[in-house]
Amino acid sequence: MLIDNMMVIDPHIHMTSRTTYDYLVMKEYGVVAIIEPSFWLGQPRTHVGTFQDYFNSLIGWERFRAEQFGIRHYCTISINPKEANNEPLAEQVMELLPLYACKEGVVALGEVGFDDMTEAEEKYFRLQLKLAKELDKLVLVHTPHRNKKEGTSRSMDICLEEGLDPLQVIIDHANEETVDEVLDRGFWCAFSIYPNTKMGNERMVELVKKYGSDRIIIDSAADWGMSDPLAVPKTAQLMLESNIREDHVKAVCYGNALKAYGQSGEMKEEHWLEPTAIDQRQLYEGNSVLRGQTPMVEKPFQESIIIR
Repeated sequence: MLIDNMMVIDPHIHMTSRTTYDYLVMKEYGVVAIIEPSFWLGQPRTHVGTFQDYFNSLIGWERFRAEQFGIRHYCTISINPKEANNEPLAEQVMELLPLYACKEGVVALGEVGFDDMTEAEEKYFRLQLKLAKELDKLVLVHTPHRNKKEGTSRSMDICLEEGLDPLQVIIDHANEETVDEVLDRGFWCAFSIYPNTKMGNERMVELVKKYGSDRIIIDSAADWGMSDPLAVPKTAQLMLESNIREDHVKAVCYGNALKAYGQSGEMKEEHWLEPTAIDQRQLYEGNSVLRGQTPMVEKPFQESIIIR
């Protein structure tokens, strides 16, 4: 454990691509809750049924798996920007989204936005924003890795053109090039601590020193690539060692994510402050998170009255 008693939230991590061991270590490092945005799995999907199974996994098995290790799991639902370019498939996925967007534990529509900034991407970006507005849902916007500044500006323009309140939109994968505009225009500004590509945590320390903590969120965006599911607690530790005020560290690594996504009504602090006891003997649709290991079973009431 890096930080004594500090709780952190990772509001963007793709646990579908991670192992159960990651959940175990994340819990030890103070991660109490995560948000798993629906995303591109690395190989284009060719049938709408694969999206349906994936969405069912996000609201079912993956939530069960996280809670078996004491971490609260939420998710966002979308057709991601990259796969929006397969328009016949995107049309079918759009029909699924209203069925999942209002499920328990779904805190936003996302990731939506741009990959290559094509006409098809903009079409489904706008359609999903319209759906979010209709359902009064928050939006998580993926900003492109190429043409970052132009793509971020255009994404915010489109959100405003579609009538979204900036305080209900999280602009993700921000960097030094885009942070001023995102904050100036009133949106939530999220940074992904992802090695060698999106953002390093030494750079993040300097950004918090410069901008403070207002509307700034840190996530890992960890997935199947070279990424780190401990990016948020490690960055919190580095910030404390760099003499950043503790209240600012807690805001960018915990409080702001709760404040932003808590607007959904689905994400509440009491979920992890008053957790149900872990019982790894439990099954989900007949399946266990264990692969032959001895199950962990908590007995919180008995533990609270024992004096050793």
